[in-house]
Amino acid sequence: MTVTVVGIGGSVRPDSQSERALHAALAGAREAGAKVHAITGSSLALPFYDPHLTERADNALDLVDALRNADGVILSSPGYHGTVSGLIKNALDYAEDLRDDERPYLDGRAVGCIGIAYGWQATVTTLQALRSVVHALRGWPTPLGGAVNSAETHFEPGGECADEKVATILRTIGRQVVDFANRS
Repeated sequence: MTVTVVGIGGSVRPDSQSERALHAALAGAREAGAKVHAITGSSLALPFYDPHLTERADNALDLVDALRNADGVILSSPGYHGTVSGLIKNALDYAEDLRDDERPYLDGRAVGCIGIAYGWQATVTTLQALRSVVHALRGWPTPLGGAVNSAETHFEPGGECADEKVATILRTIGRQVVDFANRS
């Protein structure tokens, strides 16, 4: 069985540092044998989640379908004022549409979390916030999380990182998601 890992991350700025960090982690999942699917940038420009509306935009339907079929998930959020960006939080709110599924929300799925910000305080609090949201959605945060200080670490397009320690951490997160998915 091929494991499917969905990556959600980035900002409204195409090819942002948080999107590049996501691609680095997805590379680790791919190296571990997973099929990966990234939802980034304009695909995350979703209408505000409203549980009372039954109509969904096409990109919202695609996001929910990707999460429904995912064996694992990787999240990468920029730190905005010490927490998860509104763009990423709104995307995660759409997991509510999975509430009546056989596997509701992110139940039983490993979720790799990456917080990236310009400074350590926002980086760490963003990572903590992602882990809290994952717990609330019944997901299993991987043992290793990524706290990436963009003041010290930069990524090339495609996710290549000159800092080998950070690159190794991100690839390990991707591998942990696949390893957990293969065990469940």
